[in-house]
Amino acid sequence: MTLALFDFDGTLTTKDSLGEFIKFAVGTPTYYFKLALFSPIFFLYKIKLMDNSYAKELLFRLYFYKINEDEFKAVAQKYGETKINDILRENIYEKFLEHIKNGDKVILVSASMRCWLSPWAQKHKVELLCTELAFKEKIFTGHFATINCHGEEKLRRVQAHINLDDYEKIYTYGDSSGDDAILAIADVKVKV
Repeated sequence: MTLALFDFDGTLTTKDSLGEFIKFAVGTPTYYFKLALFSPIFFLYKIKLMDNSYAKELLFRLYFYKINEDEFKAVAQKYGETKINDILRENIYEKFLEHIKNGDKVILVSASMRCWLSPWAQKHKVELLCTELAFKEKIFTGHFATINCHGEEKLRRVQAHINLDDYEKIYTYGDSSGDDAILAIADVKVKV
């Protein structure tokens, strides 16, 4: 059996789906206004004084704190069904479809959120390991329900989900240092 692990943002897509989703959900003016407020945090993240996961949680809090779960998931569902195809990287998407056609086990392993990736993954009938938001009594708490699926966490999730020894060949597709852990286990590595 063959396994194909695909990072999503920057690998299967030409743009980060997170930024595109936020723009879609809140509108372009609000997106840029709040992004300006977020710039000091982004700077701390870029110079490695703030953890990726914590910075990302703060970003979600800024835009979506206390949003109703049903409202949020409806917007995310619509985005996943109607907008993701607009940002696909054609050559990697073709590889993705080829693995599906060949009957390989295909898993999306992404730091992005289940709420907008799930409709797209379901459409392609592939498995999804990703980050999830925490809701309490139908309200977004401002926190993640899972560890951010980034870096070493990607590999940990894959190993918890499947037995890698069951696969004769492993393909991994990634684009950044956040994918190095899963690229390291591959027989065939494709770094975009």
